[in-house]
Amino acid sequence: MIKSLYVRVVLTFLGAVIVSMMLGFYLNDTDQIRTYADDNMTQTGKKIIQAYVEAYPENTDTMLHGLSAFPLYSIRLFGVDGGLRYETTLASGQPPEIRAEDIKQVLQGGVFNRDEGSDVGNPMIGLPFIVDNQHYALFVAMNFEELGVIFGQVLRNELYIILLIGSVLIAIAARYVVRPLQRLTRATSLMAKGDFNVQLHSKRKDEIGQLTDSFNRMARELGAFESTRRQFVSDVSHEIQSPLTSIKGFTQALIHKKMDEPSCLRLLGIIAEESNRLSRLSEDLLQLSSLEYEHLKLNVTNYRLDEQLRGVIITLEPQWSIKSLDVSLEAEGLWLSADKDKLNQLWINLLGNAMKFTEAGGRVSVKVRDLGEFVLTTIADSGQGIPEGELDHIFKPFYKVDKSRDREIQGNGVGLSIVKRIIDLHNGEIGVASHVGEGTTITVRLPKQP
Repeated sequence: MIKSLYVRVVLTFLGAVIVSMMLGFYLNDTDQIRTYADDNMTQTGKKIIQAYVEAYPENTDTMLHGLSAFPLYSIRLFGVDGGLRYETTLASGQPPEIRAEDIKQVLQGGVFNRDEGSDVGNPMIGLPFIVDNQHYALFVAMNFEELGVIFGQVLRNELYIILLIGSVLIAIAARYVVRPLQRLTRATSLMAKGDFNVQLHSKRKDEIGQLTDSFNRMARELGAFESTRRQFVSDVSHEIQSPLTSIKGFTQALIHKKMDEPSCLRLLGIIAEESNRLSRLSEDLLQLSSLEYEHLKLNVTNYRLDEQLRGVIITLEPQWSIKSLDVSLEAEGLWLSADKDKLNQLWINLLGNAMKFTEAGGRVSVKVRDLGEFVLTTIADSGQGIPEGELDHIFKPFYKVDKSRDREIQGNGVGLSIVKRIIDLHNGEIGVASHVGEGTTITVRLPKQP
């Protein structure tokens, strides 16, 4: 089995050339050869007549004797009485027969031309001419079979030369075509081993160049994905390890140390809190994983968005009431077709973050506007704000703006990643505007119909 593309390209070309040669021999046009023979005999006959006229009368015998130098031709000269004055024979085969009426026709000034259609044999022409008021008839015949052999040899030689030169050129051209594919194969092997820093350089603008560009783009994207994956694994490990370390340490303290009941209850409370933190993390990871599923189907229903937001605010009352936050909602009776459960999670995450990062006595406002085919929801708070350089990263999993506050503010950095995925599934858009110390404003733009 031939596995090399280079060998396949070369063999395909050679096969095409060989088939073309066979068809060329089979479809060889005999009529074209006969036409060439007729034209050649006519020109030869005219030259012989001119030479005969110039040599007449003293040198005609010498001139006619010299006609034997044309081995492919049978030349016969007839006088006014129809008698044969001179004859040369073909190098091989018998000269064609000339009928008396054909000789008479030419002596009377006609031109005779016998092709394959009128008689079987070699082509022949008859030309009339007059010398010293004497009428002559010159008949020139050609050995057509021998001419065909000569043409065949010439044609075969040319095709062999074409085959030889073409084979060398296609071998070079095929290597030019296959070499980029070989480089792509080697680069793919490196990527399969985990090396995503492979970049191929090509100035070509054809399909091979486009394939190279696509490969480089794929390598960059896979490299970025691998980096994100490693960071994700590192972040998950850190998020899991931190509460596990606390649980392990406090459990060891309860086992090996004698403590009073209040101290034990305090440690048990911390263990319960860290366990809940692990539970929330696993739930968020499962939800993020399910949302990342490419063919996830939304459970779309038609419901009132203002009632959903009002219900979320009521659900989060323990979070904002303990901090005495001023929470307001401005919304008309807007209907929306979407996955109600997933959008409910979206609003809980966004409003929960706004309340979480707003100091006691601050405010959180929610406004909903009808934009025709879209609904625009704005959530603004008077909290800490986000540095401008951090805004492009807040939707990445486990990203936290203020890492020094991890212990004070509960959260694992997955919530906004879930928010972004839910919005993408609904073909919506989310925007964030924030200034440190002035609060954050988040806008969510959703189509009324998915």
